[in-house]
Amino acid sequence: MVDGLLFRKGARMQNLDNFLLRASEIILGALKKLDEQKGLDRVLFIQDDNDIIIGSLTDGDIRRALIKGAALTDVVSSVMQSGFQFITTEEQDVIAKVKRLRELNLKVIPVLDKDGRIIKVQNLSQLRSILPLDAVLMAGGKGERLRPLTEKTPKPLLPVGDKCIIDHNIDRLISYGVEHISVTCNYLKEQLYEHFEKPRSGVKVDCVTESKFLGTIGSIKFVETFYNDTILVMNSDLFTDINYEDFYLHFKEHNADMSVAAVPYTVSVPYGIMDLDGRNLKGMIEKPTYNYYANAGIYLVKRSMLDLIPEGEFFHATHLMDAILKQGGKIIRFPINGTWIDIGNPQEFQKANELVLSLIHI
Repeated sequence: MVDGLLFRKGARMQNLDNFLLRASEIILGALKKLDEQKGLDRVLFIQDDNDIIIGSLTDGDIRRALIKGAALTDVVSSVMQSGFQFITTEEQDVIAKVKRLRELNLKVIPVLDKDGRIIKVQNLSQLRSILPLDAVLMAGGKGERLRPLTEKTPKPLLPVGDKCIIDHNIDRLISYGVEHISVTCNYLKEQLYEHFEKPRSGVKVDCVTESKFLGTIGSIKFVETFYNDTILVMNSDLFTDINYEDFYLHFKEHNADMSVAAVPYTVSVPYGIMDLDGRNLKGMIEKPTYNYYANAGIYLVKRSMLDLIPEGEFFHATHLMDAILKQGGKIIRFPINGTWIDIGNPQEFQKANELVLSLIHI
């Protein structure tokens, strides 16, 4: 079963009044309200007296009704679409639902609670997907290999192209519909708190303080609330175009307890290597190449597995892997075939900036 989708009130800042109209309002009032909306995808969602959404209404619906003889003083409930499409907070497979909505060429979709009241509005033209997961970005390190750049600026806030490192990651997560995002902070934490003081693309990013460095995943225990059963954990100083939907679906398909994103790593030996049986030479392997997968610092974890992380203790993601395997759990790897740069030294920092610059000029 795929996770249901849980929404925190206020996770994305929206003025829902722009999309809502009472069923008793007249068509002229609906036209005025549609005219106030910006963009091409203009739609209203019609409420009854109990705030339950009972239909949708577009310019096209009104035009067709007027052609058939409707008057501007008729109530909107007489011309609305009662068979409208929506997403619910109880949706069991929201990713499949979004794909079906895209196939219908629908873009602006209401999200309703179990009683049919509106929680938010999603514009699918602005999203790659809607993934039912929380994200935690680890941003507490000192970035010592990038000194002097990090003497007065935390590494996640160093610029890569037109925005800082961590914002590339936050924006990509938001583009996949992830709205519950936390950042764990330690070194120069005040700058990160200030940076995320305002919502980003309408999403409030929560900063939590890591009182001391607790490894690559130990600080996740400072996040007080999770809203979904799948948690994405990642280093904040990565530059990647990983497909988070594929990552999530692969994780669910294999019913894993943890998935580790991995990047190909090749070792080429520039010499002839002896193939030995004890002291005896069996043959020579001329300049061999060995292919491996390296940990990319991006993980999907079942929320229940976080109970294996001790409170206030130094704990790496590899320690969590050991703990999961020790109790018979299942860990899989997900290969990243696109861009992945670990911005840990000046050379990689320059490489990321050059890549962004090249994309701008394409």
